[in-house]
Amino acid sequence: MATGRWAGSTRDDCQASDAEGSGAEDAPGTTEAVWARIVERIRQEYGEDVYRSWFKGVAVVEADEFTVHLSVPTQFLRMWLRNNYGTRLLALWRAERPSVQRVDIRVRGVATVPACEKAPAEPRRAAARDALKVVEPSGEVRPPRVELPAGEAGGLESAPLDPRFRFDSFATGDSNKIAHDTAFAVAAAAASGETLFNPLFIHGGVGRGKTHLLHAIAWRTKELGPGRRVLHLSAEQFVFRFVSALRADSAIDFKDRLRQVDLLLIDDLQFLQGKATHREFGHTMNALIEACRQVVIVADRSPAELEGFDERTRSRLAGGLVAGVGQQEFVLRRRILEARAAALGRQGQRVDLPDEVLEYVAKNVSSNGRELEGAINRLAAHQCYAGVPVTVELAEKVIRDLVSQHERAPVKIEDIQRVVSSHYQLSRQDLVSSRRNRAIVLPRQVAMYLAKTMTPRSLPEIGRRFGNRDHTTVLHAIRKIEKLLGSDGNLARDVETLKRRVEDGEA
Repeated sequence: MATGRWAGSTRDDCQASDAEGSGAEDAPGTTEAVWARIVERIRQEYGEDVYRSWFKGVAVVEADEFTVHLSVPTQFLRMWLRNNYGTRLLALWRAERPSVQRVDIRVRGVATVPACEKAPAEPRRAAARDALKVVEPSGEVRPPRVELPAGEAGGLESAPLDPRFRFDSFATGDSNKIAHDTAFAVAAAAASGETLFNPLFIHGGVGRGKTHLLHAIAWRTKELGPGRRVLHLSAEQFVFRFVSALRADSAIDFKDRLRQVDLLLIDDLQFLQGKATHREFGHTMNALIEACRQVVIVADRSPAELEGFDERTRSRLAGGLVAGVGQQEFVLRRRILEARAAALGRQGQRVDLPDEVLEYVAKNVSSNGRELEGAINRLAAHQCYAGVPVTVELAEKVIRDLVSQHERAPVKIEDIQRVVSSHYQLSRQDLVSSRRNRAIVLPRQVAMYLAKTMTPRSLPEIGRRFGNRDHTTVLHAIRKIEKLLGSDGNLARDVETLKRRVEDGEA
């Protein structure tokens, strides 16, 4: 329930303004409209990945003159937002409503006392202080220790490995040969206590086999070196266990045990969020590398494009070997289909697909390996369980949705920024920053030119995506690149290459 100064800025007012023919879903001053503007600002500042990971589940409950109440689905998300983004959320609300003094985050479904029934402030504070005290037999008062679940002390249990993801089941081609060969060599070295290409950083788009390689390294290291200590975690699991160790007052034990592993494998590093977590990850990686212990990291983008990491950490990530996994070519897609059919055969499902069916699937399902696997599973099910012979005509019907998904998706400005920053070895922050040295200005202008020619976005919208620049700056960049394309052959080739990479969905 909104009260005080903002009592008039409610959904009722919004509905009233609609009735008057304003045509706006939310009037500019309503809480909903303010939150929508703040969400857009968060997306611009932190990127779409951070928004989806931490802010998508946030909702506005109510707002009065001094306090904004937000709700989230879990206690962990509430703690994470308060610790890592609480100050920024308050600043964004104050920019919209200067009188706001506090942003309160609560968990949805947890009962709260209505404002009119709340106890006086000082008794509430005293009760809260008492609840946070633990009295020892000696009479000493100390903060409570939050215990981790049984078996999670230190938080170093490795995440499960998929038994299917081994080197002998990984199909190789031109787009992934370097990543495969270096991963194979690193596993052998790690098993013997050596390090090679430390850290090994593998990056590429969705469904290109990065996680498969990560699991394969772990399996081979364990097979060749049974006594080696291997720890495999996703970035999300690293965050959760680190935060849990902090809450359990066991952070030092967590750090010590983390530094004792022989092989650390981290999946989806782009989802690692929070300054404290970034800092701890950087310290851990440095300590392991300096102690000659192997680190292998997987992400959907190159080290230069990772957001939130300082230059030192990005430099360290790029200091070993960065191996990209490109979009799978036709020959590789065909090998993936054959390998999957063979795997199903070993599991007791006899799959006999004609060459023309494999050709059709390989040509028409080209977005990623997971969809290829899904296609072969559907065809195998029709053959094994329905007893229907698989023909090209049947394949067209069964995988029609996968083929339609392959139709080119709309290009996003974020995709262009990612490809351009990777091509010119810059970070996305550089492209949207106010820095004006030539090494940054030209790539920024190229990205703006591509944004205008490859997306339907307006000049003002493009300007907002590039650090809130004026539309005239974008227009100047477009005209400059158009002029240079006629006289600079190298730039023209670069622009054509970038267009192809954006269209192919490459990083």
